[in-house]
Amino acid sequence: MVAVIDYGVGNLFSLCCSLEAIGADSKVTNDPDEIRRADKIILPGVGAFEDAARKLHESGLDQVVIDEANSGKPLLGICLGMQMLFEESHEYGSYKGLGLLKGSIEPLKGFVPDGLKIPQMGWNKLIIKKDNPIFKYIKNDDYVYFVHSYYAHATDDSVIATTEYGVEVTAAVSKGNIFGCQFHPEKSGDVGLKILKAFCEEGNV
Repeated sequence: MVAVIDYGVGNLFSLCCSLEAIGADSKVTNDPDEIRRADKIILPGVGAFEDAARKLHESGLDQVVIDEANSGKPLLGICLGMQMLFEESHEYGSYKGLGLLKGSIEPLKGFVPDGLKIPQMGWNKLIIKKDNPIFKYIKNDDYVYFVHSYYAHATDDSVIATTEYGVEVTAAVSKGNIFGCQFHPEKSGDVGLKILKAFCEEGNV
């Protein structure tokens, strides 16, 4: 079973519809015991980092996610959920993340060339940097859907794909059993479904 963590900041309907479309056994939950019993975890998220981090911490689910990830359970962070995998965010201040990946979340403004719209919104192609299990059903230059104003500046070797937005911007990360997509696979058509399918199979083959 795939546990989709509900902590009040996720676009759960689209994600659940996508998981249903690929035949995944999934459940939206904020129950720590159900998350511990799950085979895999998805951490979604939209909105502001500070609000999401606070809600996750107040629910006590931050430590559950950390413990389960450290135990080797596959974890996928989506959009803001991916950003929360890192050590800290500099979105209107400085806020602590889960610390599962090394690096920080930084504003696109000042990083991408002047004149490009922020947030980066719409379809853009993936530039795959490293082979990875979640890419096994897709190919380089496939298009996925982005909506974000901040990006992950990884200081380890976790970046597995980027996208071009005047400069190369982190699009996907992975380290062992931990995966993250800055884009929304649940809004990325067939390509997104294939990524979710690959994640749901991770550890089963």
